[in-house]
Amino acid sequence: MSNPIINVTKTYLPPLEEYSVLLKGIWERGWVTNFGPLVLELEEKLKRYLGVKHIFFVSNGTIALQVAIKALEIRGEIITTPFSYIATASSIGWEDCKPVFADINPDTLCLNPRLIEEKISVHTQAILATHVYGNPCDVETIEAIAAKHQLKVIYDAAHAFGVQYKNQSLLNFGDISTLSFHATKLFHTIEGGAIVTNDEELAHRISYMINFGHNGPENFFGLGINGKNSEVHAAMGLCLLPKIGDIIRKRRELSTLYDRLLQDLPLTRPIISNDVIYNFAYYPILFRTEANMLIVREALNRHNIFPRRYFYPALSTLDFLQIQNMVVAEDISQRVLCLPLYHELPYATVTQITQIINDNLRCG
Repeated sequence: MSNPIINVTKTYLPPLEEYSVLLKGIWERGWVTNFGPLVLELEEKLKRYLGVKHIFFVSNGTIALQVAIKALEIRGEIITTPFSYIATASSIGWEDCKPVFADINPDTLCLNPRLIEEKISVHTQAILATHVYGNPCDVETIEAIAAKHQLKVIYDAAHAFGVQYKNQSLLNFGDISTLSFHATKLFHTIEGGAIVTNDEELAHRISYMINFGHNGPENFFGLGINGKNSEVHAAMGLCLLPKIGDIIRKRRELSTLYDRLLQDLPLTRPIISNDVIYNFAYYPILFRTEANMLIVREALNRHNIFPRRYFYPALSTLDFLQIQNMVVAEDISQRVLCLPLYHELPYATVTQITQIINDNLRCG
């Protein structure tokens, strides 16, 4: 009998009976979309849990980024990271802006603020930085640079649900932060995302932009798209939110076990500041060489264990985004591997994974 497949993540699903109770209410009301009661309830509960002023539940994290760029009226160059998921940079291009890459900090893997100013031109209008694996960017330095040069700041916080920095929500930094609630994420609504801002004018603009620009059924404030999400997706979020503390606790325990079992191997991990309350969204490891990483990945695959090269390739190597030489990001992307980490992952499987890594690194 073959080993069960262990993927890099597994979607957490609540007890079916809990979800069914909320679905039954949707069926009874016949209200499935267009800002129904479950969507509004989820937004209110997320505001309280995350400690933010305005949050808009939208159809996915990519739409959240696109609306953020549009709401801030950005039309020029945006300085961004080459080490992120493709949606970060493709959203910039999709909005007819130009992504200009600055390299990353080799310790945190986030955008290196010391390299931002040399990328600023007369066409630069914003900085879009990713909290990579939920590890906060150097938000103080980024925002000081933005203030100095009158730039807007968007944080791609797709991985940063619930992360706190210096005793407040990481989402309170920048003009806008965006979240992904995709099924692979720590907190999910199957498909979904959110836009966060503390600015009243921006919040008003976003509120109509995600609903075709409507101001009532027959009037319009201005240009908009369909960024709304449904009652069915909100129901999943409402089932998961009370469990998020337990989900994070379990992931912390699994990460601690990985740490202990891998500590003597020639591997490194991103550095997380002591000012951060982390969410344990991912477990990335960095090998000394790409060759070592590939040997280990192949060995894990033979045991039906499938980690992920996340993020690979570096976005700066993609010709449709205009190739730019980013030495650190390209090096990191070749050596990084995210190990399986999810709520139901058995401790014994973590032990097995680390033993396979150990055996193959020592042989290599």
